[in-house]
Amino acid sequence: MKKYILISLLFAGAANAQQIMPLTVEKIMRDQKWIGVAPSNYRWGIDNKTLFFNWNPENSEKDQLYKITVDAVKPEKTDDKSLEKAMGTTYTYTNDGTVGLSERSGDIYLYYIKTKKEQRLTNTVERESNAQFLSNGNVSYQRGDNLFLIDLKTNETKQLTNFVKGKRAGAAPERPKVSEQNTWLKNDQMQMFDVLKKRARQGGGQGGGQGGGSMRFNRFNAGPPEKTIKAIYLDDKFLSALVVSPDARFITYKLTTSAAGGQNTIVPSYVTASGYTEDIPGRAKVGEPMSVSESYVYDNLKDSVYKIHTEQIPGIKDLPDYVKDYPKQLEERKKKNEDRSVNVSGPYWNQTGTSAVVFVDAADNKDLWILKLDAATGNLTLADRQRDEAWIGGPGIGGRSFGWLDNNQIYFQSEATGYSHLYTLNLATGIKKQLTSGNWEVQRLQLSKDKKTFYITANKEHPGITHFYSLPVNGGTLQQITSMKGGNEITLSPDEKWLAINHSYMDKPWELYIQANKPGAKAVQVTNSTSAEFNSYKWRQPDLVSFKNRYGADVYARVYPAAKPHPNRPAVVFVHGAGYLQNVHYWWSQYSREYMFNNLLADNGYTVIDIDYTASSGYGRNHRTGIYRHMGGKDLTDQVDGVKMLVEKYNVDPKHVGLYGGSYGGFITLMALFNEPDVFASGAALRSVTDWAHYNHGYTANILNEPYNDEIAYKRSSPIYFADGLKGNLLMCHGMIDVNVHFQDIVRLSQRFIELGKNNWELAVYPVEDHGFVEPSSWTDEYKRIYKLFETTLKK
Repeated sequence: MKKYILISLLFAGAANAQQIMPLTVEKIMRDQKWIGVAPSNYRWGIDNKTLFFNWNPENSEKDQLYKITVDAVKPEKTDDKSLEKAMGTTYTYTNDGTVGLSERSGDIYLYYIKTKKEQRLTNTVERESNAQFLSNGNVSYQRGDNLFLIDLKTNETKQLTNFVKGKRAGAAPERPKVSEQNTWLKNDQMQMFDVLKKRARQGGGQGGGQGGGSMRFNRFNAGPPEKTIKAIYLDDKFLSALVVSPDARFITYKLTTSAAGGQNTIVPSYVTASGYTEDIPGRAKVGEPMSVSESYVYDNLKDSVYKIHTEQIPGIKDLPDYVKDYPKQLEERKKKNEDRSVNVSGPYWNQTGTSAVVFVDAADNKDLWILKLDAATGNLTLADRQRDEAWIGGPGIGGRSFGWLDNNQIYFQSEATGYSHLYTLNLATGIKKQLTSGNWEVQRLQLSKDKKTFYITANKEHPGITHFYSLPVNGGTLQQITSMKGGNEITLSPDEKWLAINHSYMDKPWELYIQANKPGAKAVQVTNSTSAEFNSYKWRQPDLVSFKNRYGADVYARVYPAAKPHPNRPAVVFVHGAGYLQNVHYWWSQYSREYMFNNLLADNGYTVIDIDYTASSGYGRNHRTGIYRHMGGKDLTDQVDGVKMLVEKYNVDPKHVGLYGGSYGGFITLMALFNEPDVFASGAALRSVTDWAHYNHGYTANILNEPYNDEIAYKRSSPIYFADGLKGNLLMCHGMIDVNVHFQDIVRLSQRFIELGKNNWELAVYPVEDHGFVEPSSWTDEYKRIYKLFETTLKK
């Protein structure tokens, strides 16, 4: 009997199968080596014909190193020494290509092409980094907090900067600031829980500790400099982003002041080697004070320092639209008329050093500017502004897909049309040109070495299919190079003649293929990684469908029709995590366990649907930002509309529908059971966010702003405020040392259920698990509970 079918029978509840179920579930649901180990970490040798990769076809303890050549594609084992020799040294070259520069083990080396000789420039205990050729052929590098220059004609080393840790003598210390967020959380906690109100009235306090306080950098006063280089004192600030101009005149840098008055969380670990509870340092919560950075220019010629003038940025004082919902706050902010806090990235200099640009993003996530920098004054001039009243985002946005085509033209990506596309901009003429267009996304971008061609990975054919394309830098025909349906991840050979393709299909995990970098060329499969056990079961290729949601937008979904529907015609909705993630596509899912579990459910009479709900990636700006200020809004109604489609087209009984998901999927599961109890009879919420005011800043502030500034958004987006709506059966599973979505989240929700008198819920805790489970026993226990929930609630 096929092993996977055996597992289906075991899950169906045979009494004598219970004893061996953990071992069987271990093979299917958790042990990924049961599937097989896909190749990874592709690296081309300097011969442009040899490809190295990690692989484990023998199911060994760890992956091993393999290689192939484009002429002999049979994989063979190799060793690290062969890899090191074949990879050679990566050099950057002078403009005329005669001399190469490299960093190895913290030292700087030159390589002369004509003589094929190498020269070591530094040999120190301290690490040298950020080495680059200057426009006159000399070399600059960073050691510690300072920049140095080597004159290659005289071999003289010159120090360019003199950054000094600590304060100048006599400087007064700054007073710590009070955190608005801590005040907001304290008030919200008191309003939420009856037990805290009671204890406060009784004089028992609120419970819990008052730990925290801001971390501050160690400081010391340096002695006076012996030479005449200007001393720039860092005070309590952190130095970063040292950039030297190609002529070595201008050094730009960033000074960051650490957040003051905030408080970090702790995560207690109970099952420890010491036998004592140990605290794991945690992150800050959304809305806590953030570090603040300022960018400066040091003019070597004038020996002077000045700030980059961010106050000159067009729209620097613009307020976000959501403030209109808070008239008092709006008036206060208008009265203050303050510049918004921003972060400067760069500068990025052209090859000759005649022009530089910086990227500036607003701390409120509403703006991204590309600006020309006049390094002699610190003045900024607008080149391009991207404004989004939700938040700036999307593939390739910002400095990730930016570069110079020549001394005047830059390229970048923008969601100006609603999808992330490629643009060029001539800084001298101001002419901006859109090179790609359509209802699809440029997901990865690479400029060819000769700067004549863009190589693009995009989902032009279908939102769930990626291909590799070429495009002339001046625009023209987008030429498709890959042809296999599914997912295609490309590693280009150094000479750009060969593609290493990481390819998969929805029922076939990732494998390596080799193809010439030509349209119509045949891709040759190199690896076969899946195990005989995995191959013995006919894995489903789910129906990839789309439906219109109630707002008229297209929503894509995978449907696993029941092999033999149970008489109740039940259905299960799987909700992917992360929010901004794509799971409805033609390639192998990163949710491989859930993919297999969905097959198992379909074997046992359930119809399963997996939806790329509003906020999922791959579908453009409107889909990405559709949950702005209301998580659990359109992303939840998409699940409800998906169930309606199942009822109409797959003969599902609307009275027997459940759902499950982890992280963001767990959050949606909670919102579904609390706000749509007539649609969902039961649900399993795994590692769920229960209150967004307790999640991290980087993710949450994009979507909901900050709790003390936009309380409306948080209170309509957080499940804990809707807990009274629970009617169906709820299973919650959470790791106790989850440093991402803290265990506190599920504890606070549990207390709400207790105070509300709810009975139809249970909490399974996993004492040694973080956000992503790693222990076989934990995965086994979790999925046994999920399956039991559906068997007892949807088939009764």
